[in-house]
Amino acid sequence: MALGRRSGLFALEKHFAFYGAYHSNKINIAIHVLFVWPIFFSALLILYFVPLPPLFNLQNLEFSMWENYVILVWNVGFLVALLYSVFYVSLDLKAGSLAALLCALCWIGSSFVASQLGLSLAWKVNNVVGFC
Repeated sequence: MALGRRSGLFALEKHFAFYGAYHSNKINIAIHVLFVWPIFFSALLILYFVPLPPLFNLQNLEFSMWENYVILVWNVGFLVALLYSVFYVSLDLKAGSLAALLCALCWIGSSFVASQLGLSLAWKVNNVVGFC
């Protein structure tokens, strides 16, 4: 296998070909681009409330941002965002780094929103995003 070539799950060209086969309509592409990140955000919003197993035992990250107290909880949402980030970067360094940054921003944003809303309201927000 050549150095720059990847196969299977990490073959970026295959992912683009698959995406192109199912998303050839310009309106469909625009809808996909606009709504993938909000859906990911809403999934992380709910995963904020699912703790990591005790074997990880990591301290929460606490800080103040714009006069609001923020707690970043190491939870399943963090693991999902991390896995997607690593996957995107492994596909392509430049584009994957942007996607990884967006994953991290979604995790941070969803953590902030979830900590402010609580489970009940976060679940309602998730349902609204899911129905749109």
